[in-house]
Amino acid sequence: MEIRNIAIIAHVDHGKTTLTDALMKQTGMTDGTVTMDSNTLEKERGITIYSKNTSVFYKDTKINIVDTPGHADFSSEVERILRSIDCVLLLVDAQEGPMPQTKFVLKKSLQLGLHPIVVINKIDKPSARPLEVQEMVYELFLDLGATDEQLNFKVIFAASKLGIAKLQLEDEDKDLTPLLDLILSNVKPVPAEAVNEPFAAQPFNLAYDNFLGRCSICRVYSGIVKDGQNIFAINADGKSRAGKITKLFTYRGLTRQEVPQAEAGDIVMIAGIPDIEIGETIVASAEQQALPAISIDEPTITLNFLVNNSPFAGREGKFVTNRQIKERLEKELEVNVGLKIDFSDNAFYKVSGRGELHIAILLENLRRENYELQVSQPQVIFKEEGGVKLEPFEEVTIDVPESSQGTVIEKISKRKGNLLDLKTHNGQSRLVFEMPTRGLLGYRNEFVVDTRGEGILCTHVLGFKPYVGEIAKTELGSMISMATGKALTFSLFGLQERGTLYIGANIDVYEGMVIGNTSKGHDMAVNPIKGKQLTNMRASGADDAMKLVTPFDLTLETGLAIMNEDEYLEVTPKNIRLRKQFLTEVERNRNKRK
Repeated sequence: MEIRNIAIIAHVDHGKTTLTDALMKQTGMTDGTVTMDSNTLEKERGITIYSKNTSVFYKDTKINIVDTPGHADFSSEVERILRSIDCVLLLVDAQEGPMPQTKFVLKKSLQLGLHPIVVINKIDKPSARPLEVQEMVYELFLDLGATDEQLNFKVIFAASKLGIAKLQLEDEDKDLTPLLDLILSNVKPVPAEAVNEPFAAQPFNLAYDNFLGRCSICRVYSGIVKDGQNIFAINADGKSRAGKITKLFTYRGLTRQEVPQAEAGDIVMIAGIPDIEIGETIVASAEQQALPAISIDEPTITLNFLVNNSPFAGREGKFVTNRQIKERLEKELEVNVGLKIDFSDNAFYKVSGRGELHIAILLENLRRENYELQVSQPQVIFKEEGGVKLEPFEEVTIDVPESSQGTVIEKISKRKGNLLDLKTHNGQSRLVFEMPTRGLLGYRNEFVVDTRGEGILCTHVLGFKPYVGEIAKTELGSMISMATGKALTFSLFGLQERGTLYIGANIDVYEGMVIGNTSKGHDMAVNPIKGKQLTNMRASGADDAMKLVTPFDLTLETGLAIMNEDEYLEVTPKNIRLRKQFLTEVERNRNKRK
């Protein structure tokens, strides 16, 4: 049976998972109730976080499909996948056109010499402009330095939600057969002679099984691999170690199938090498050469993970000690290749990632597993080359109503953003900026307010460029509790006029906890537990007239964005709180004098 290996890449929310689900449904691999986004967080947020593979069978051909994340923070998931496949389906929204992550994933695939098939998706949208978007994609290929052969890409129009694809817009709507036929005709099968070469495979993903332990998901590049075979794993330093395959699986739809052997070109899951790492090479003999290592772009932000030492520590979490947090982070490093962690300091662990969402997803997984900890404010990573200080830069693409564009340009300019492009279409403006990651930290919440929730902000990392100097940010002042107890409506009613509250009535607070921000931008110690003085005199105003404004929803992402340098974000299974690093006012004043 012939094998084709493809990955579906696109910007977030352009329909990758929907298309994969539709392909599985059409080929009978699923009844339509099972989706590729199986993780709880993925279902809740409606985004793909982890790359996953499936397979479909069409005309006696097995098509292995890898569904990849579309968010820039999880681009390391995409980078390692591209090496293991032979072609990419580049999905582009027929209304939005190419977006930042489209540019990023396309650039990576062109550098690897792949020849993408362009799928202009969501042609069923009322405001779709597929032919115009096709021209925009062609311009993007030119901008990224595509070869003449790569510029001669195939285009197909699709509506993945409806399960249809067609080569020409005027063709009749039917199903996804035109797309499947295009994959068979344009993706080259693995050469027959590759089967006769010595066995070599490379893991691009890891899985864990309670009975089998750590398993590696690999692309078999050459030869035949058999269950029970003795093999060697070669690491990045060229050192080899012996092992034995205890179980061998291939994929049929989303289910894994135990098989006695697999051939070159297939994607398999191998059990039996407990210490296998992503990017290593699995070979039949120690004399064989290792495959090129999988390179991943560097992290851009860093922050400290610490044991929670607040007055409410240990109330909700099951895993609260330094050792437990360290073990869990070491486990995360095995599968999260975009993450780097420095364990050299026992007081805290320095975690570096690709963006605020990348870190927030890790923290969300930890709290759902009953871990309790606190983290410091995210900081960008600087480096030095040839005596020049460098910092990460990002390309920011913003879609906003024309009425908001002036405010957005003004705010981003103050944060050292440089406007590269401005286009308007049907009352909407698309602004493209280049700006340091430092300037972007904490801006997303301001952006939502400035655009009244109607703006879309997308980014992708450009790399490290020379440091641009200090950025004057308008940091929020904090409203700090000066007492421990239960917050009361009477007190909060007076405080809500001084700024924005993060808590409601009857919430437990402690001294040093940040319960809101102040409109004047200065820290302010307040007493949220003060009650009304009771007398036997009748009050002129009724008590029930006190109505509190709905408090600001403090999530992991918003907490990481709005916290100040002298604060920690306390993360527990049930609560997310902001607090000062020094809880009492005396300690804070003493620290300022140092």
